[in-house]
Amino acid sequence: MEANVIYRIVNGDERAFDAFMDFYSGALYRYAYGVVGNREDAEEVVSDVFVEIWKNRKGLLEIESMQAYLYTITYRKAVSMLRHTSGRADSVSLDGLENFTASTLTAPDQSLISREELDALNSAIESLPPKCRHVFYLAKIERLPYNEISRMLDVSLATVNYHVGYAMNHLKKLLGPGGKNILSLLLLYLATYNF
Repeated sequence: MEANVIYRIVNGDERAFDAFMDFYSGALYRYAYGVVGNREDAEEVVSDVFVEIWKNRKGLLEIESMQAYLYTITYRKAVSMLRHTSGRADSVSLDGLENFTASTLTAPDQSLISREELDALNSAIESLPPKCRHVFYLAKIERLPYNEISRMLDVSLATVNYHVGYAMNHLKKLLGPGGKNILSLLLLYLATYNF
């Protein structure tokens, strides 16, 4: 997102804010859905995120990583929603998020990753333990920096590294002899294609 758009939002430009919401809403919804597990709650979480951004827009220019900031707010609001709906007043940690669902990957360019490879990859990701799947999703699919994931989920950097390493090894094993190549193509695909 361009600094010019952020500057316009800080100054109350609603059109710039609409463009900002259009740019980020899809990815934030997929992430919120992965945490809360249903459409209506995910939509409410994302709506609450944008309300908070608008209310606190004067401080947006001070944010170093807008993506990490938005994911952190989304995570906190989703956890708050889980606490509210489950009746748990205590905090919900990464350990408490037992049902994180990573969104299914799709490929606009079938020449890079075949439908069969993508199906195998999605199944392999779904087979990861929930905590591991959650960290892998943030690190490799949403491409958040490891230190931001550590702060956001309130876990050590070593825990983030462990989960990503475990996920990569697990996926390579499940995908078989060509697993390393499929995984490399996935990471290349994710680095060049912006959801």
